[in-house]
Amino acid sequence: MLVLDTEDLPPADRIEAFQAVAVGESGSCSVEQEHPETGIRKKLEVWNFGPLTLFATRGSGMRIWRTPRHARFDSMNTVSIITQSQGTGAFTWNGHQQHVGQDALALAHKTAGYEYAWSGSGLSVAFMVDIERLGLPEHLVRASIPLLRHSNVAPLLLHHLRDLHHRADELSAGPGAEALASATLELTRALIVSVAADDRTRRSVAEDTLLNRVLAYVRARLTDPGLTPQSIAAAHNVSVRTLYRLCEQGGLGLEQWIIRRRMEGTRHDLAMPEHAHRTIEAVARSWGFTNPAYFSRRFHQTYGATPRQWRRLHHHQGGSEPGQ
Repeated sequence: MLVLDTEDLPPADRIEAFQAVAVGESGSCSVEQEHPETGIRKKLEVWNFGPLTLFATRGSGMRIWRTPRHARFDSMNTVSIITQSQGTGAFTWNGHQQHVGQDALALAHKTAGYEYAWSGSGLSVAFMVDIERLGLPEHLVRASIPLLRHSNVAPLLLHHLRDLHHRADELSAGPGAEALASATLELTRALIVSVAADDRTRRSVAEDTLLNRVLAYVRARLTDPGLTPQSIAAAHNVSVRTLYRLCEQGGLGLEQWIIRRRMEGTRHDLAMPEHAHRTIEAVARSWGFTNPAYFSRRFHQTYGATPRQWRRLHHHQGGSEPGQ
């Protein structure tokens, strides 16, 4: 949901407006805009997934920082996971510095203080949640901050975060918003303990979060035709039998879950103008459907329309369309 677009404001009011919205949405902080004399451009979107808040900040360069002194001005004790979808961010905490690009995550604990910045045009995507929701001691959270690049959970959480952002309007308003928040928190817990906990805690959290890590792994590889129960099980060091039992305990059938997620991917692509030049068969194949007749039948059963009807409905095309 869009909460601020500085293009709608007089240039003289933009810096103050962004500061007010930033404090109102995420708590006390200081903000410095890059080249304020030339005017700033900012668009801030915010979505709520139960206890989790997702932010997307797009526009000209800036630096934002929080100190323990800022934290004393409000009651929020939050943890944020930050990535940079456009441009390169710079994260600093307690002497630790890292560049944050499209393939990296930063973890910020508000009461510990931190700084985040980018230069030029950029897009930062982050989620914020109260630290109590993680169920982990604060010293463990802080210990993980400089170590995240060593975690094999980081790519899963990064892909999950990007998916949330790309479909935030739909997902935040849907019945699964709370479940998505829970899955996000479990992946965050797994991320932290994977680099900062002792062996006993690591094993315990690994067992508790295994299903969500499996599903995040699958989501990141839905377009891979080589995705199979065997490859999924091997990637998580469990047997195929254990994998199926885990999914059953979670109330889902693995193959059908994969098919449904792939169906959602094809439905999305068929409705998007940037894919209008591709044939329906090519779109289906890119999501792992190698049998056109099977794909068309399942699509109609799932959505009540054929792939061609769905594409025509959303594109309102005149004349010829790409073929099957």
